[in-house]
Amino acid sequence: MTEVGDAVAAVRGVRIAGPGREHLADSEPVDIHLDGERIVDIAPTGAVRPRGPVLEGDGAWVVPGLWDNHVHTIQWALASEREPLGDASSASEAAARMSSVAPLADGRRVGTGFRDALWPDAPSLETLDAATGGAPTYLINADVHSVWLNSAALRREGFSSPDGMLREEDAFEISKRLNSVETAHGDRAVAAAGAAAAARGVTGIVDFDMAWNADSWARWVDGGFGSQRVEFAVYLSDLTRAIEEGLRTGEPLTGTRGLVQMGPFKVITDGSLGTRTAACSHPYPGDEADRGVMNVSPDDLIDLLTDATGAGLGVAIHAIGDRAVSSALDAVTATGATGTIEHAQLVKHADIARIARLGLAASVQPQHALDDRDLVEGYWAQQTALGYPMASLLRAGAEVRLGSDAPVAPLDPWQAIAASVYRTDDEREPWHPEERLMLDEALVASVRSEVRPGERADLVLCGADPHAASMATLRRMPVSATLLGGRLTHLG
Repeated sequence: MTEVGDAVAAVRGVRIAGPGREHLADSEPVDIHLDGERIVDIAPTGAVRPRGPVLEGDGAWVVPGLWDNHVHTIQWALASEREPLGDASSASEAAARMSSVAPLADGRRVGTGFRDALWPDAPSLETLDAATGGAPTYLINADVHSVWLNSAALRREGFSSPDGMLREEDAFEISKRLNSVETAHGDRAVAAAGAAAAARGVTGIVDFDMAWNADSWARWVDGGFGSQRVEFAVYLSDLTRAIEEGLRTGEPLTGTRGLVQMGPFKVITDGSLGTRTAACSHPYPGDEADRGVMNVSPDDLIDLLTDATGAGLGVAIHAIGDRAVSSALDAVTATGATGTIEHAQLVKHADIARIARLGLAASVQPQHALDDRDLVEGYWAQQTALGYPMASLLRAGAEVRLGSDAPVAPLDPWQAIAASVYRTDDEREPWHPEERLMLDEALVASVRSEVRPGERADLVLCGADPHAASMATLRRMPVSATLLGGRLTHLG
């Protein structure tokens, strides 16, 4: 009997549904034979005798291990402890709900995931104070680019705001403080979140925490974390430290048993759609002067990318509005930087091809397109660039990588895959169906390997055939087992 943590030598009686199936002559069940972390053979069921423990596949469909290419790890891990506000329909409702939330151990009340852009009433200090009194209360926007605090919280943190709203850099600072929990608390939360991700077939994440996580990942792995492979990013505040310590993108982190490697330098060049701070070519409705904000000037961005590239660091450039995307591409052209454009939610037609020509990957979050479609119809009605392109990027020859931006959207690649394939998650017609991906394209954008000999034995056993699944089934795909390098991280 195999258990979580066991290494297996073969997975018996499965059908390959993801990348790698094109190498098979038919769709009959096969046995996948492993030697340590690698696949060494794929043979008709029963044709080759296993050389060790066997995982019975029972006819499951197998895809390579899934990656989430954009995760805010600690915030994602702590999200389950915070009041979910994604369904709050007004500022007054969100404030009222926070009034009954039990304070955390540090005395703070924390809510998360609110979307105020379409609320009929504006968030105000008076509304939140009336509902929450003297208990420090924090409401984090779904996009993390704004935080709504009551007077007690503002005093505690040393900030002031006439309406209680802090945006961009101030909001990021509050978010970092809220994520700085006691070490043992954070360790438990990350371990639990990793196990939950493994249950959805996740074998890898790109960690975009706004913190120096090199030491944390070494501690987490030493403490038993082994659910996912990890690439961890650094921000401007830690860029000099990363360079001085000689960290280079793609190299393994000491003391992590090969699970964690250095990722990119992350730079946030503009804001977000929900806060109307994404930098766009055309104005937002109602204010001809409002075209969002550029957090980093074009000249400063070139300097930053020059420093990172010279030190061997790839880059991950947050660029949501088309003006920010153009600025990012100009800087990459000037510096020769390599890496990703993160989000790319509004892209000029000409820049679609530029992303491909520059060899950048577009790291996108398909669920955002569905969550934001009503905002787009209002806030970006005057824009002429492409909104939430995916198929256009692929057709131009760009690499597309899917992710969640967790906890902004759930860390569940099946939801991202379904959102990219169907471009709807309710009874409405697909939103801009011309940007839909084919299922095989969505799977390729969600993995880093194939199911074939010589590849890593990062495997997911699915209870349904992804190619025949309905939208509902694809979004909640049953996962019976997940293997990371031939070792079971989940067994349903």
